[in-house]
Amino acid sequence: MRAAPVSGERTAALAQCGALDALDVLEAESIHIIREVVAEFERPVLLFSGGKDSVVVLHLAAKAFWPGKVPFPVLHVDTGHNFPEVLAFRDDTVARLGLRLEVASVQDYLDDGRLQERPDGTRNPLQTLPLLDAIAAGRHDAVFGGARRDEDKARAKERIISLRDEFGQWDPRNQRPELWSLYNGRHTPGQHVRAFPISNWTELDVWRYIEREGIELPPLYYAHEREVFRRDGMWRAVGEVSQPLQSETVERRVVRYRTVGDMSCTGAVESEASDVTAVVAEVARTTVTERGATRADDRLSEAAMEDRKKDGYF
Repeated sequence: MRAAPVSGERTAALAQCGALDALDVLEAESIHIIREVVAEFERPVLLFSGGKDSVVVLHLAAKAFWPGKVPFPVLHVDTGHNFPEVLAFRDDTVARLGLRLEVASVQDYLDDGRLQERPDGTRNPLQTLPLLDAIAAGRHDAVFGGARRDEDKARAKERIISLRDEFGQWDPRNQRPELWSLYNGRHTPGQHVRAFPISNWTELDVWRYIEREGIELPPLYYAHEREVFRRDGMWRAVGEVSQPLQSETVERRVVRYRTVGDMSCTGAVESEASDVTAVVAEVARTTVTERGATRADDRLSEAAMEDRKKDGYF
């Protein structure tokens, strides 16, 4: 692991002098945010799904407190429709870093009737209630996430430190200013904040940083051959919770995933990018965000993400 970068007032000055490149500046900003949140809040937690963005945030947190351990647990909202490779990667990462893993299970809520299965079989929109209950049960007053502004119009509206009310809800009309990178974490009992350390990063920034730092990811992010079928303009993987209709043809294709959410709503893209250098080159050429290209749950309506965020989703 590289030494922790400079942060604070020196970052801008060093960047202007050419002593830091763009990734150094982004890294310094993110580590500054993580340290500020840990200093100000009592019980932070990091949402960790095993996806690339949460992996990068966890890597940044490890650098922020190196040589000590990450001083907060990680939380995964398990839909029950996750890719097995991602769950295995999550568990290996938690064990390697000696982290405490908290799991909120959507399946538990379905089993006891607190939630009902959707007609389309997608469980991503069902994550909100288990997430909010897990935040309340853990008394977490700050929740780190890997959301980025370039992913979606709703996330572009989000502040780096974003207040959630007593019901875990977000009001896009009531955003706090963050002039001069000053972050307002004030909240009353029952409220909490969501903190987004890589909010200012792009998908290409994330992949360039993964390449530079040698960060491991689930193998789904790289080109591999698997059985898929075409639906809604996307290649869906064949699996226990993702089965083709009678009118849909199963094919073997070389694909990779740009995002690894709920298996029943996440599509793959055809790709020959089998290593991180090839992925960086591929992402540099793309003109569609990963969520727009591969997430069916974001196509439910034009405001699908914003509606879920208002209810308490990330």
